[in-house]
Amino acid sequence: MKRIFYLLLVFSILILAACNNANTTSPVAEPSSTLVPVPSEYVGKVNPVEPATLTVGADLFNTNCSACHGPQGHGDGPAGAALDPAPKNLPELSKIAGDDYLFWRISTGRQGTAMVGWQGVLTEEQIWQIISFIHTLK
Repeated sequence: MKRIFYLLLVFSILILAACNNANTTSPVAEPSSTLVPVPSEYVGKVNPVEPATLTVGADLFNTNCSACHGPQGHGDGPAGAALDPAPKNLPELSKIAGDDYLFWRISTGRQGTAMVGWQGVLTEEQIWQIISFIHTLK
């Protein structure tokens, strides 16, 4: 009987330790200054769209992104106010992130946040057009 009790005690301690460690390495935490590496299938992607498509990118951004990220992409959209973590400030992010990173995040989203993946909703070209527009934001 004591043996079962001790086994349950040890098992409980291991479970609690594992839960505690899981909370210290949250998948949500991604400081803007140190971005996670881009997966290999996205590394090196460059924006193939023409700058002339900025108006299309602006329209797509306003339709699909501005509710959370705000009209200037600062993360201050009306829907973004209720989100935890708050949406990224896109002009700041685009200063430190390459197009491959932006394409990856827009395509696949961000687990643990409200950022959904737009792959399958938007075409690759539309995602690139949005990225072109993001680069114009200040």
